[in-house]
Amino acid sequence: MAFISSGYNTEKPMENRITDIGPRNFEEFYPPVIKKNKGKWLYHEILEPGVLVHVSETGDEVYTIRVGGCRLMSVSHIREICEIADKHCDGYVRWTTRNNVEFMVDSKDKVEPLKKDLESRKFDAGSYKFPVGGTGAGITNIIHTQGWIHCHTPATDASGTVKVVMDDLFEDFGKMRFPAQVRISMACCLNMCGAVHCSDIAILGYHRKPPMLDHEYLDKMCEIPLAIAACPTAAIKPSKVDVKGKEVKSVAVNQERCMFCGNCYTMCPSMPLADKEGDGIVLMAGGKVSNRISNPKFSKVVVGFLPNEMPRWPSMVKSIRQIVEAYAAGANKYERIGDWAERIGWERFFEKCQLEFTHHLIDDFRDPAYYTWRQTTNFKF
Repeated sequence: MAFISSGYNTEKPMENRITDIGPRNFEEFYPPVIKKNKGKWLYHEILEPGVLVHVSETGDEVYTIRVGGCRLMSVSHIREICEIADKHCDGYVRWTTRNNVEFMVDSKDKVEPLKKDLESRKFDAGSYKFPVGGTGAGITNIIHTQGWIHCHTPATDASGTVKVVMDDLFEDFGKMRFPAQVRISMACCLNMCGAVHCSDIAILGYHRKPPMLDHEYLDKMCEIPLAIAACPTAAIKPSKVDVKGKEVKSVAVNQERCMFCGNCYTMCPSMPLADKEGDGIVLMAGGKVSNRISNPKFSKVVVGFLPNEMPRWPSMVKSIRQIVEAYAAGANKYERIGDWAERIGWERFFEKCQLEFTHHLIDDFRDPAYYTWRQTTNFKF
C-alpha cells in the first residue's frame, strides 16, 4: 500500500489512500455512454454480421463492431488495435470471452468509417487482420486452449487445428446462414481447460496410451507420493523396479484404470504421455450452455478418433464441414445442433452428417446427480 505524502490522517485512515495492488476498478475502463446507461439498456439488435446496436431507455445508442481475434497476439498487433481504438472510439476497446475484439462507438455516423478501416487492414499474405463477423446465426470465433505452443500435456495442437477449421469456415464467420449460432471450441487434452463439453461442435485432443515410465530417473526427478496422489482414478501405485541390477523406487501403472489425463506427468516429468501414434483428435457435437428453447446439453462424441495429420488436419476439417452443412440444410430456425440431432434422432444425425457410427459412441453415462441437480432455469415444480 502507499499513501499520498501530504500527510496521514489517523482519524480517517482511508483518506487519500492509493494502492498498486491488484487491478484497477473495471468501471474506469467503461466508455462514457456505457457508464452513463448502466442498468438502463432496453434491447439490442444485430444490424448486419458483426455489427450490433444497443439502445438505452434514455435514447442513447451504442454501436459495436465485432472482429475476430487470435488468442495469441503479438505486441505489434495489440498496438494496432489500440491505435484503431484511439482513432475511432476515444481509446476504448474490449475483448470477449471468445477472443473477439469489439470496438464501440456512440453514433451511427461513426460505424461505416470504422468498418471500412478495419476491413482495409490486411497481413502481407492478403488475409484480413480484423475480419468483421461472429454474431447471430453464424460461426462464432473458436475458443481454444494452449496446444503445443505452451502446454505440456496436449494430444494435439490448438492454434493449428483452430486455424485450419476457421480457414475452411471463414465465409460463415461473416454470414448468418444457419438456423442458429454455431459455437466451436477446442481443447488439446481431456482435462478440457477449454470447456468443450458444452459446445455445438467440439475438437478434443485425446491420448490413447498410458504414460511411459523412466524408472532410472523417476525417483531422482519426482516426488513419488505426489505422482500417485495426482491420479484421479488411482491407477498409480508405488513399486520397486530392477534397473541395471539395482533395485530402485518407482511406480507401476494399472493400464485398465488409466484415463490418459496426464496429471501424473504434471507432477512427474519421468512419466511422459505424448505419443505420435497414440495421440489424436475426438470430435464431439450437440452441447450448449443456453437455456433457450431447451435445457443446456453436454456434447456427445460423434467421431471416436482421428490421427494428427499435421499441418492441415484434412480428416478433421472434412468431418466438421459435413456436420455444419448437414445442420444448415436440415435444422429448423433457432434450433441448435443438439436440438436438431435430438429431434431427428441421433441415428439420423450420423446418416445426415455421413459419419461412421460404432458401439463405442453409445452414450450411457449418467451423472450421480443427474436427476437432482437443477441444471437449468427451465424446470417445473
